[in-house]
Amino acid sequence: MRPQTRPNVLVVDDEQRLRDVLVRGITQMGYDCAGSPHGEDALKQMRAEPFGVTIIDLNLPGMDGMRLFEKLRKGWPAVQVIVLTGFGDLDAAKQAIRLDVVDFLTKPTHLGELEQALGRAWQRIDDAVGLDAVQLPEPAEDELALDHAEDQSASLADAPAHEGAALKPGESLEALERRHILDTLARHDGNRRETAEALGISLRTLYYRLNQYQKEGNL
Repeated sequence: MRPQTRPNVLVVDDEQRLRDVLVRGITQMGYDCAGSPHGEDALKQMRAEPFGVTIIDLNLPGMDGMRLFEKLRKGWPAVQVIVLTGFGDLDAAKQAIRLDVVDFLTKPTHLGELEQALGRAWQRIDDAVGLDAVQLPEPAEDELALDHAEDQSASLADAPAHEGAALKPGESLEALERRHILDTLARHDGNRRETAEALGISLRTLYYRLNQYQKEGNL
């Protein structure tokens, strides 16, 4: 069962007009929402009142979006992050996978797509609350209990390159993320432990992703 209270949301985007539109739209969806123009201000707001979900533009002035993502993941491991970008590249996608991004949204994004992404973020918060009750055939319970912050010690960008790793014409970053994970799983003959190690993520994160793909009919 989902928590009664929806998570509060922080929108980090230097374009004031777009930021204001997103804050208004998200507020109308029933979330408490605030805006931030850059990474330094976002971190200041998080220290004052942690947000459950952040929406981050990758192309921020000063501290870029991926650097902010890293700092958020280190300081607030439970925060759910949605990436908002006007451009896409493989390196950013790989890094975002390692940091366990909820979703990629490409500018301009429709509020309907944003609402769905926020719903997935809310569901993941609920899943994390009930994680101790989840029964999975593997990995072992002690591995499932690993702190998610341990993922930061490995870099997905250092994983071996393979054919088809480039962003295809018209392919979304979300689709690239899924293809990259499933291709890695196939290369390791379905061995989830080896796949997680190759991707530089925890087994818990890999299981979340595979369960998500199964629910979407993509596995």
